[in-house]
Amino acid sequence: MDHVVESELVANVIAVHVAPDQDVAQGDELVLLESMKMEIPVLAEHAGRVRSVKVDVGDVVQEGEALVVLSVD
Repeated sequence: MDHVVESELVANVIAVHVAPDQDVAQGDELVLLESMKMEIPVLAEHAGRVRSVKVDVGDVVQEGEALVVLSVD
């Protein structure tokens, strides 16, 4: 089953910590966003494997935009 990790706000992508086929644990930091001078870590809600990364450093994401797709059991 796939789980799409979405942005909760409009922000800049300042770091991407995962790559496709990488295993992640619940709570691992996937992406780091910046909005209004605040850094917002985006964490894995579930353990799984990264199927795809939808953003790159420097991208501006909108609220609800897909950041990472995880394959979870």
